[in-house]
Amino acid sequence: MTLIGPSLMCADMGVLKETVIRLDQAGVDFFHLDVMDGSFVPNFTMGPDLIKSIRPYTNKPFDVHLMVKNPENHLDTFIEAGANMISVHAEATEHLQRTLQTIRDKGLKAGVALNPSTPIEELKYVIDTVDYITVMTVNPGFAGQKFIPLMYQKVKDLKHLFDKEGYNIDIQVDGNIGYETIPGVIENGANMLVCGTSSLFKSEITFEEAVSQLKKFIKNQKTAQFETSLK
Repeated sequence: MTLIGPSLMCADMGVLKETVIRLDQAGVDFFHLDVMDGSFVPNFTMGPDLIKSIRPYTNKPFDVHLMVKNPENHLDTFIEAGANMISVHAEATEHLQRTLQTIRDKGLKAGVALNPSTPIEELKYVIDTVDYITVMTVNPGFAGQKFIPLMYQKVKDLKHLFDKEGYNIDIQVDGNIGYETIPGVIENGANMLVCGTSSLFKSEITFEEAVSQLKKFIKNQKTAQFETSLK
C-alpha cells in the first residue's frame, strides 16, 4: 500500500487548522511536519507549539522530521507535542542507534533520514532499530526544489538491502514528489510519499480534488507496473 502524507511546510500557515481538517477528510494517510533549526539546514520551520496546536484536529499519524543538530535533545518535546513517528538525520547525531532506540522505547516509530549524498551504508548497524527511512530526494531546507535523479537508484538499493536482510522497513521519499517522479519512486520500492507543492498544494484545484486525483494516479501506476511485471 502506498501512503500519502502532506508536507505541511507547504501549507498556508494562516489557515493551517482548516487545511489539516480538509486534508484529513480527503483521505490522506499521515501528516509530515518538517522541523528545521537554521543550523543543520538553512531555514527555520515548525516548532512544537505549532504542532501541538493542530494535533486535536486529526487522528492521522504525525510524522515529525527533525532536521536539527543533536535531535536526541528534543525528542520529549516533540513527543509531548503529538508526534507518532520521528525521523532523525544520520548526519545530525553522534549516537544514531541510541536515539532510534529511545524513540522506539517511547512507543513511536523511529526513522532515519538520509541526505542525497549520504550513503545507505550508514544504516548497516542500525537496521534492526529502524521502522522507516526517509530518502531526501532534494537537499533539505526549502520547498520547490528539483528532484535529484540518482535518488531513484538509492531507493532501489535500499529496497534490495531490506529484502536481502529480511527487514520490513518502509521507504519514504521527500522532495519534489509529484506526477513526474511518483512512477519511478514507486517502481523502485518507495511506499510513503511526502507530497507538497508538486502534487497536493496547488492553487488551481481544491485539496479534495488534489488528493482524489493523486490516489487515482497512484492506483493506475501500480496497476500498470503489475501488468508489466506479468509480461
